[in-house]
Amino acid sequence: MAEHEHEHVRVAVVGSGFGGVGAAVRLRREGVTDFVVLERADSVGGTWRDNSYPGCACDVPSHLYSFSFAPNPDWPRTFSGQEHIRAYLERVTDVFRLRPHLRFNSEVKKMTWDGQELRWEIETSSGRLTADLVVSATGPLPDPKVPDIPGLDTFPGKVFHSARWDHDYDLHGKRVAMVGTGASAIQIVPAIQPDVAKLVLFQRTPPWVMPRIDRAITGAERRLHRAVPLTTQLRRGLLWGIRELQVQAFTKHPNELGLVEQLAKRNMARAIKDPALRAKLTPDYRIGCKRILLSSDYYPAIARPNVDVVASGLSEINGSTVIASDGTETEVDAIVFGTGFHVTDMPIAERVVGAEGRTLAEVWKDGMEALRGASAAGFPNWMTIIGPNTGLGNSSMILMIESQLNYLADFVRQLDVLGGRVALDARPSAVHAWNRRVQERMKRTVWNTGGCTSWYLDAAGRNTTIWPGTTGEFRRATRRVDLAEYAVLRPRTDVRTGEQDTVEAAV
Repeated sequence: MAEHEHEHVRVAVVGSGFGGVGAAVRLRREGVTDFVVLERADSVGGTWRDNSYPGCACDVPSHLYSFSFAPNPDWPRTFSGQEHIRAYLERVTDVFRLRPHLRFNSEVKKMTWDGQELRWEIETSSGRLTADLVVSATGPLPDPKVPDIPGLDTFPGKVFHSARWDHDYDLHGKRVAMVGTGASAIQIVPAIQPDVAKLVLFQRTPPWVMPRIDRAITGAERRLHRAVPLTTQLRRGLLWGIRELQVQAFTKHPNELGLVEQLAKRNMARAIKDPALRAKLTPDYRIGCKRILLSSDYYPAIARPNVDVVASGLSEINGSTVIASDGTETEVDAIVFGTGFHVTDMPIAERVVGAEGRTLAEVWKDGMEALRGASAAGFPNWMTIIGPNTGLGNSSMILMIESQLNYLADFVRQLDVLGGRVALDARPSAVHAWNRRVQERMKRTVWNTGGCTSWYLDAAGRNTTIWPGTTGEFRRATRRVDLAEYAVLRPRTDVRTGEQDTVEAAV
């Protein structure tokens, strides 16, 4: 524990998923080598390490769900599985020589801004260190959300969340309750349905499900991509362009999505012949309001005789009996929660203490907001990757991450140009102005007008998750740091007492 106790680094990156690995690569490419990547687990991968449930895969095409600076010509499928994505991140870590910077089993317990020294004091499970700049790349999906169900603690069977899958527990021949019908559940259901004796699916709100056009990428395609790298770029560009063209329907013309709903209904009708079951599975909100899910085997699995759909949430557990809000009772041996994550109340925010002695969670208690999705007022030299209003409803988050890495790179350059001990603190006026513009644009989007309650919305009903524009727009907005949006902080020594404090410097 004492090994790194008094260590000081220029940059501390928190998390080693796509955001953290990407930040580490970008720092090295900018010539910054004095940095560490703090990771609470024992390997890189983030959400693609934690989520290893049966059927786990990405719903964004592989050639778009990868870094532009680290193309992979060898993706095995158009939509690759969790194991391939995790292996890709391990490979990027090796290719860009990031291993010496990694600190595994180093969960961040607390980060506190020291206004006199203009640096962050960081407490981790493996010791203490200080850093001039912190890049928080924990992402929105690190901590599973399990509802507080009466009787859950007395359930005699097995209970786990999809993001904490117990691979030692054999579901074969078991009666299983699947709670939730989100992106994880629609992959888990078809993966376990053939093995379980009975599967009871608790569905509070049915999702819109489109076909997943997945196939193996042929050996000839992979050889071509290896021999002519431009073909990989062209493939990625085509995938990107198609999704950019879709944005208008989501953000400005939600009524145009009716045709897409018809396609989703046809996808359902092909597998679900029972009118009563089809009625249960048909959403009553505009497609896109919640995340559109992709699957070609979810509905066929639900149609099997060993699957029951309960159109209600789980409300109570009595012994081995799970009880739905509509009174439906079923005996089960195991409960699997596919109930999402703490997205609009990021747990890391409880551990970050800013310049005024308040945690980020306290500052964000009325809703998350950050300048250009990166900087929070009162938290100097602290940036977040995949921050407020940087999420997407139809494209690859890697595009947004790379845009924020551009912003990070320029942030570091600005600190270098300013020179000496210096910090940049986002001005509250700039943060609020940015957020007002984002929320104003959000008003007409399908995520706010589609008639649903989604995890995109916080407790007050504000959409603090999604970016209401194209990825190209966001890239332009984060190309450079505008110093007018920041207070430049420098230490000042009182000539009478010798004590130091912080003063905003003129630029």
